[in-house]
Amino acid sequence: MYLIALCDDEPAELEKTEKLLNDYEKKYPGPEFMIRCFDNADELLYLVREESYMPDLIFMDIYMQDRECNSYPLGIEAVRELRDMEFKGKVIFLTTSKEYALEAFDVNALQYMVKPVTEEKLFSVLNRLFQDMEEERRRYILLRIGGRFVRVSLNDIVYCEAQGKMQCLYLADGTQCILRMTMTEIYEQLSQYQEFVRLGVAFIVNLGYIGSLNAKEICMDNGMKIYLPRGTYKGLREQYFSYYCRESE
Repeated sequence: MYLIALCDDEPAELEKTEKLLNDYEKKYPGPEFMIRCFDNADELLYLVREESYMPDLIFMDIYMQDRECNSYPLGIEAVRELRDMEFKGKVIFLTTSKEYALEAFDVNALQYMVKPVTEEKLFSVLNRLFQDMEEERRRYILLRIGGRFVRVSLNDIVYCEAQGKMQCLYLADGTQCILRMTMTEIYEQLSQYQEFVRLGVAFIVNLGYIGSLNAKEICMDNGMKIYLPRGTYKGLREQYFSYYCRESE
């Protein structure tokens, strides 16, 4: 199920886009949609900020009126604010002009489509998009961090360490995230991927980030040393070499 948000201050345009998406869903029975329409950016921003609403895809009109200062285009500013809130979903801008195309891509927009949007053009974009999103979903897990659900790329996870009743997730960019989940719950999501191994009760490690290992400890690429629980070295060594042999095939 994909969560899709449509944001446009013209009711007729919202209706047109929603109909095109419903037609696409009927023609291509693979992806399923839950569509939510917004006639202003404020409501969308509020739900993302306060209620952890995280759509997979947003169709955003560029030319929307700012209710306070009557300025245009509000759409780009709204997406810029979403990016500041660490929104990582896809954005497709809909507009009547190409004037703001460069600014749109400054906020990592997937596509910039000039109205009126045709079925042929939109369906072609969606076919590529959902194929890519399916691949991405296989490489992400959903974690509750700081009161909101966040998609975390498996490639970014270096290791996870138990800290009392909570767990600390260390990411490749140096970020540390406190998770109010058990180590078992986290490992249930990661165990299906060959690069993740559990070391005793306190650690889950990404084999791809191990710089070196010996019978006593492993040294991660970020400089962190993890002392191996007794009896784990042999199994870890076998998994480590097996992982890198598969990677090089």
